[in-house]
Order: sequence, then structure tokens, then C-alpha cells
Amino acid sequence: MSEQHVRNEKGKFGKTIQVRLVSDLKISKNYYRDVLGCRVDDWGHVERDGMILILQEAKTSQDVKPNAPSKKRNDYPTEWEGPDFGWDTFIHVSWNDLDLLVEEVHSKGGKVAVDPYVGSHGGKEFKNAAFEDPDGYMIVLGAMRDISFYE
Repeated sequence: MSEQHVRNEKGKFGKTIQVRLVSDLKISKNYYRDVLGCRVDDWGHVERDGMILILQEAKTSQDVKPNAPSKKRNDYPTEWEGPDFGWDTFIHVSWNDLDLLVEEVHSKGGKVAVDPYVGSHGGKEFKNAAFEDPDGYMIVLGAMRDISFYE
């Protein structure tokens, strides 16, 4: 293999798994299993469909730091300026699944921090909602479709 070919070759990233520092591993494992319906193992691996996390217990509660709201931007490719609250995890879901998931979490005693809301930008209609886990991490569900689909 030539030296030029080796320099142009790039490796591939695999599946990305978010690691979440939590204040109490047992409480968080129970939440993700009992409220969000995830498979949770003794290691703290959490999985449901395409959502995968690894929970790790923080040394101190001060080490648990959910994201603060981001700065608004006016340079997105559409009129959207960014979220109004901190996002820790964003999960793409289907339009119809979003309401089903919100109802499921609500019925299991989970905190629905942001009820489903609909908006539009860039010729698309979106629907978002958010759950808050025991440490205040915001898990955002988002669905999007072409506006013409619903007209």
C-alpha cells in the first residue's frame, strides 16, 4: 500500500454510547428500568431501542452536572435560535411514537418536564417533549416531518 493511500484512509467511528454521571446508581437504574422501560444490567448499561447510556455513580453530587441552556444563535440554517432549556440527550422518534412515549412515562410516575409542543422551521414541522431523570438530566424526544405531509 502506498504512503499516499494510507494517509487518505480514515477510520470509522462505531456506535456512540453516552456516559452519564449520576448521584445514586441504584435510584437511576430503577428509574431507567421502571419508568423508561429500559433493559438495565449490573454494570449500569441502559438500553431501549436506539437509546443507549452507561450510568456511572459520581464521587460527589457536585460532580453531577446536567447541561445548562445553550446560548441562542441566529446563524442556524433556519429561523430557529436553539432550545429554551438544557438538552442532555436528544432522541429522534416517530411523530406518533412521541405522544405514546410521553403517556407511558407519565403513567409510570416519570416527570414530563416539557409537554409535547409543535413548531416549525425550514419547511419542517417538529414536535418535541422532554423527561427529567432523578438527577435533572433532560431527555428530549424529537419528531420531524415535512409540513406538506400534514397539509
